[in-house]
Amino acid sequence: MTSPLLLRAPPFPGLDAEITIVGAASESPEDDDRATLFARIRAARVGGAFWERPAALSRPASIVLRPRSADEAPALASGIGQQEAAEALWVAPSRADAVDPWSVLDEAGLLVAHGDDEWVALACIAGVPVRVLSSGRFGAPGDGQAELEATALRALATPCYRDPFTGGATTLSATITTLAEWRRIIDGNRGIVAACGMAWWKREEIRRFLWCPGQPLRIVSRPARALDLAARHDGQVAIWPSRVSPALLTAAEGKGVPLVRVEDGFVRSVGLGSNLVPPSSIVVDRQGIHFDPSGPSDLETILATTRFAPELIERARGLRETIVAAGISKYSTGAASSAPPRQPGRRLVLVPAQVEDDMSVLAGGGGLHSNLELLRRARALEPDAEIWFRPHPDVDAGHRKGAVPDGAVLQLADRIVREGGMAPLLDVVDAVHVLTSLTGFEALMRGRAVTCHGTPFYAGWGLTRDLGAIPDRRGRALTLDELVAGVLILYPRYLDPVTGLPCPPEVLVRRMAANRAPNRLGWVAPLRRWQGRFMAMWR
Repeated sequence: MTSPLLLRAPPFPGLDAEITIVGAASESPEDDDRATLFARIRAARVGGAFWERPAALSRPASIVLRPRSADEAPALASGIGQQEAAEALWVAPSRADAVDPWSVLDEAGLLVAHGDDEWVALACIAGVPVRVLSSGRFGAPGDGQAELEATALRALATPCYRDPFTGGATTLSATITTLAEWRRIIDGNRGIVAACGMAWWKREEIRRFLWCPGQPLRIVSRPARALDLAARHDGQVAIWPSRVSPALLTAAEGKGVPLVRVEDGFVRSVGLGSNLVPPSSIVVDRQGIHFDPSGPSDLETILATTRFAPELIERARGLRETIVAAGISKYSTGAASSAPPRQPGRRLVLVPAQVEDDMSVLAGGGGLHSNLELLRRARALEPDAEIWFRPHPDVDAGHRKGAVPDGAVLQLADRIVREGGMAPLLDVVDAVHVLTSLTGFEALMRGRAVTCHGTPFYAGWGLTRDLGAIPDRRGRALTLDELVAGVLILYPRYLDPVTGLPCPPEVLVRRMAANRAPNRLGWVAPLRRWQGRFMAMWR
């Protein structure tokens, strides 16, 4: 049987996550020197079975012993001295007892293991001294630390690495980045044992978003059932925010069960959720949720506290430029469609409507939820401007609340714009007035002036004109690309619609731009359109 490679992918169920090309060898080692490469892997905490459960250690191990079997333990103990044996942490290499190696090697004083044990290489990368018991592919008795580190470097540099999203060759550096992102997601899912409020048509994607090895996710319909499951397993409940009620909060607190809120991401899919198009992006928030300014959220904390490295800002700039060039918005790509002609010489303002009982409106609207009133306020602030009103597509489709008669709209606005994507409109307008709509963030990415009548997540960072109440937790001035980095890179999660694997936002955006974001439930959309028309007629 072929020995596993030092860097390898987690066992995502039913998906091809292979990160090496079988039978190929890399053309040359990485340009990084050994110290820099090892530092990157230490920071990423990848290599070996990094996805396994963490060891619950009360303090760092002074010595870690890795016998091949329990039968070897007595002889190994007699060879290291009584005091060392008493203080040692014994870690069996069996699959049944597998743990995340990094959780054991953190600040360990010494590893004693056989040369065929990959922990020898991982310990060298982690900066832990190693004593080798027998010869193997990672070292031999008598090898010094420098020799062992050189062997570990060869184990990293020898394979030819594969991009799991394209199938083509890639670099060791890019592979470390991919594995680090997978680790971040898996670590973020630990403890989530039950989910509630997830519609049937998005459950397959939710399972992938929240997957954690050895931790089955039970998706149930009743919140009380979810709380019971989580309490029994000392875990947490992932829940759609619309299912969170005061009674549920009280019950969760009484059982000591944390709630983790899950909501659609900001670059979600090609197609509407109301048409049962499953999400390719979600957010997972342990503090609150981004659209509710009454309390902190993970996104708000990211934006308020992160030191944005230059590399991250440059990545955000590239992502933003790609999204703008491709005409991508939350539910669509729209670069091919065109906007209506504007009146020459007049300032052009877009007012996007929202679903009036949407949670973001109720939580962040500051008491304002009427689309007609939003339009009236925009006209009062922009008396000389040409104003375009954009009905919300879910409302126009008959699925949600918030319709405004065209006659009432045209008493305040110059045009109602229903056709085409949102991106072409943002390309031609000068400014937008929003309540809490994501359109305001999409407008910022395109350099447009944004007036917020409510308190959306992107307000209060020095980039918008804010008419709503801004929490004191905000107030830090951000650049546009710092905002983009937090909102589109650090906060959400993404699934590649082609491979089904967790992916960076660049992969999803590339799929959407190339029209390679298939909807596995495409047969439902026509039925939902007919249902929407019927509901609109009935109302």
